[in-house]
This record gives sequence, C-alpha cells and structure tokens, in this order.
Amino acid sequence: MTAIRVLPDPAAVAEAAARHVVELCQAAISARGRFSIALSGGSTPRDLHLRLASPPLVDQVDWSRVHVFFGDERCVPPEDARSNYRMALETLLSTAPIPPQHIHRMRGELPPEIAAQDYEGELREFFDDEPPSLDLILLGMGDNGHTASLFPGLTAVHEQQRWVVAEYVDEVGMWRLTLTPVVLNLAREVLFLVAGAAKAAMLRRVLQGPYSPGELPAQVVRPRLGEVFWLVDAAAATELSPPPG
Repeated sequence: MTAIRVLPDPAAVAEAAARHVVELCQAAISARGRFSIALSGGSTPRDLHLRLASPPLVDQVDWSRVHVFFGDERCVPPEDARSNYRMALETLLSTAPIPPQHIHRMRGELPPEIAAQDYEGELREFFDDEPPSLDLILLGMGDNGHTASLFPGLTAVHEQQRWVVAEYVDEVGMWRLTLTPVVLNLAREVLFLVAGAAKAAMLRRVLQGPYSPGELPAQVVRPRLGEVFWLVDAAAATELSPPPG
C-alpha cells in the first residue's frame, strides 16, 4: 500500500512525521517490546529530529526500548560535518535518552567495503539472522530520484542478496554506504519525506511515471508486506496528477 499526504510546507511535513513516528513507536513497543528505526540525512529529517527531541513528543516515547539505525552514510568520520550520524547526534541522539548500545551507526571512517560488511553483521546480530524487518525506515528523495544512497545508473539499487553495500558515487564525488532494497523492502513501514519545488518534477515521475528503478531508484522501495507513506509539501506536489474520480 502506498499513501500520499500533502502538507502546506516543510515545517508541517516535519511535524506530521514526528507525530507519526511517536505513534508507530508506541504501537511497536506495545506489540513487540521494542521499536527499530532507520534515520535519514537531510534538512527535513533534521527538523523531524528536533521535534522528536523536544517536549511534548520527547516525553511520549520510552526511549529505553528504541533502537536507532541508519539508512545510509557518507564514508567520513563521525565528527565530519557531512556525516548523517553527526547530524542525528546533534539534533536527536544527544538529547533523547536512548541507551548508547541502542545506537547503531554506520562506521564511515572504515574502508568502505569493510564498513558495509560490519554494518550488515550488526543488523544480522540484531535480527538473529532472521529477515531484517525494521519497524520504520525514514527516506528522502533527491531531485535525481535517488533515495538512501541508491543512485541512478549504479549497482546498489539492483542488489538482491547483501543487506548493506558500499559504492563510489561519481555524482557526489565520494563513497557511500547504504541499506539495499533487500532491507528497504522488508520494512514494516517506509516513510518518505519530500519538500521543495525542485523535487516536483521528479516526484511526479517517481510516483506516477513508468517503473524504472535503475533510472529512478526511489521506485524500488516497495515493501512486500509493509506500507509506504509519502509526506510531501505543497511545493513538491505541484506536478502530481489528482487521483481519479
């Protein structure tokens, strides 16, 4: 199932996303005793983190039962300004009382292939080698159609065996680590956050155009048993066709 919700602006997207995360967290802890989430980089997730780390939402979560993972990472040390982990640390992880052993970061300071193997090993340990069904994966979408670090024309989007891969991305001039479609499509839920007029044409192609994940990697996210929700702002939604009827 895929659902799309259009909100007025990026702040409204972040607020709706934060409240949705809290609701999912409460439900997962009630049902299974823990909540596993994969975070994303970017400006809208940053605003989401700040809301989760502040009252009233921060007080509505049993953070001792939350496990934090990452959907992708730049191959840089954790203190580097480009690090997704550093952004999450500054906006959420240093404020919300999450046990340090529940924060599972991608080790971008390691050689890329070693870092990918290391993170897959951490996921396999967490899930006891069972299918890695994260409760929630947060994703964005670039104006080139990429999501996580699955980029157009590269190989990671086609991976069907490994859970985590490293790939050099010429477009951004650096190595990236990313969860693969194997993990993305086993999630209980995937939540895309998209904002800005620069994303409008690509959002229309991804959601309403022909299926071509090699060219539009965000299209590869189709969980077999889970759900996909898109929270988009009005500017990003300007080129979407209205639903029939």
